[in-house]
Amino acid sequence: MRVAIVGGGWAGLSAASELAKAGARVCLFEAARQLGGRARAIDARGHRLDNGQHILVGAYRETLRLMQTVGADPERLLKRLPLELNFPGSLNTGFRMRLPRLPAPLHLAAGLLGARGASLAEKISAVRFMRFLQGIGYQIGEDCAVSTLLDRHQQHGELRRFLWEALCLAALNTAPEQASAQVFANTLRDSLGGGRAATDLLLPAADLDRLFPAAAAAFIAAHGGEIRLSTRVAAIDDGFTVAGERFDCTILAVGPQHAAPLLAQDQATATTAELLAGYRFEPIATVYCGYPSTLRLPFPMLGLAARRSGEVGQWVFDRGTLCGTPGVMAFVLSGHGSWEKLDDQTLATQLDRELAAALDTRMPASAWRQVVRERRATFSCRPGLQRPAARTARRGLWLAGDYVCAEYPATLEAAVRSGVTAARGVLFEGCGRTGDTATVAAGTP
Repeated sequence: MRVAIVGGGWAGLSAASELAKAGARVCLFEAARQLGGRARAIDARGHRLDNGQHILVGAYRETLRLMQTVGADPERLLKRLPLELNFPGSLNTGFRMRLPRLPAPLHLAAGLLGARGASLAEKISAVRFMRFLQGIGYQIGEDCAVSTLLDRHQQHGELRRFLWEALCLAALNTAPEQASAQVFANTLRDSLGGGRAATDLLLPAADLDRLFPAAAAAFIAAHGGEIRLSTRVAAIDDGFTVAGERFDCTILAVGPQHAAPLLAQDQATATTAELLAGYRFEPIATVYCGYPSTLRLPFPMLGLAARRSGEVGQWVFDRGTLCGTPGVMAFVLSGHGSWEKLDDQTLATQLDRELAAALDTRMPASAWRQVVRERRATFSCRPGLQRPAARTARRGLWLAGDYVCAEYPATLEAAVRSGVTAARGVLFEGCGRTGDTATVAAGTP
């Protein structure tokens, strides 16, 4: 069985790896000159960076499994730490919550009750909120905004701001006022509501290429597969033929904005195309600052409070501690916000000032700065958003991508799960009846 996979992001690579492991002959087509999609390494100012600073958690079971499958050792490539949220710039004492290494759910209760910078009433209310979600199986009924859910359960004050809202924005990349409460509840179920290890932070200790794409490419090649870069797929017609080669079926593993025009070309998938064409998107910016190599943060991941008017900071990561590049800090800004209006220089200067205020110190001058903006980083994860199934109405054509994994927001785990689901669907159902085929026209940009 020969399978064409269109798209070389984490979804497409996951599908290709799963199929190659099962003995299928795969050929992956990627429009860009490198693999990884929206989670890839870049070279900038003489440094190996990423197009965005990503966070994984212990609940990413499929990502960790597939990393091991392709030979990317999670124990070596990820720095595992207990979940710890530190906002030194909030209040006079700051906000800090750390989950101790206790059996679940004691670790969560102890972490919530021991949080510094929140009142006892907030802590008790937060414990009750989690117990409520557990009691209803994390199924909230009619979907609503995260902020509405939090209001209903009297989640206010510092724990709301620096735990629930911070986790919502980090995981869903959508502001709590617009984010889906049901998807947020699903995220809490598999992280804070899971086993102790599920709550651990897994911070990349290498660039994103080394984390999965490079190892996946090598694995695919070792199992007889092919990868063709700089090859843009322009159409899906009759015959499942890509660049003159015939395939038995295709997995379309591109973003919703790229999948929509391809799916619109066939009447069977026109409804799905219309659905995806209506998606809205959220941005992410990563601002890299190269300080003297002696500069280190007190924690590998630090929260910025953004309490005063004009402040925009959310998170900053010490890539010296994580990736062995001393002095390099990565500021991450998720979702729509006032930061989008700032030019690169102003944005970097503003974040520099906010970090200095958070650490209560004078920052040394940075030698260089690099701003990476992804204007369509993720789909906007809003209440009631319809998500397509992996199996399309056209037999032999499958979808993969984070937007296909209906229970999850746009995360690496969602992308990986969608790729695995599509691959297993192909293996289980086969690729269609004789004569029921499609053609993929490709060209090199």
